[in-house]
Amino acid sequence: MTRFLTPDFELTPKGQRVARWLTGIYGFLVALMCFLPQDVFPEVKEVSTPGIMQIGRLYILPVPFNSLVNANQVESPLDYFWILLQNVANIFLLFPLVLGLLFLFPKWRSWQKALLYSFYISLTIECTQLLIDLLIDAKRVFEVDDLWTNALGGLLAYVVYMGLKKAIKRFSKNVSPDLHEH
Repeated sequence: MTRFLTPDFELTPKGQRVARWLTGIYGFLVALMCFLPQDVFPEVKEVSTPGIMQIGRLYILPVPFNSLVNANQVESPLDYFWILLQNVANIFLLFPLVLGLLFLFPKWRSWQKALLYSFYISLTIECTQLLIDLLIDAKRVFEVDDLWTNALGGLLAYVVYMGLKKAIKRFSKNVSPDLHEH
């Protein structure tokens, strides 16, 4: 662990290189997942999400908490499960990215900044999807719920980061005296 983290839970130079690579690769994968045309990905299950509006080539889901508000329009409990699963996946979409950014950028290390920056990343993704739809008709959907679920994922990353920091510091404090005795 000491090759990647200092006892103060900061990245060593080697840890910074690894974190930059992993965060960069994950960011690239998020971009592919969010910006490639929708028909590039195989359909796991054909579920029609209620509430989607189409304006020309733009697809927009402007209803906050759509899974709850339009639940009565979903055809089956299994379809509703898939829609809820998509919301859970959106919570975890930015989680690894924000966790990596928390390790790399000390200025992110408050819950307010992690939440705000996660929201900004999500808003950038959603607006870029609209732009891509205008350019190439990628059939991406701007979803208001993605904004809060992605931001929640960023906040969760902050909570995990702080929990790890506390646990590693406690572990280092308990292990260090033993190492000095030998």
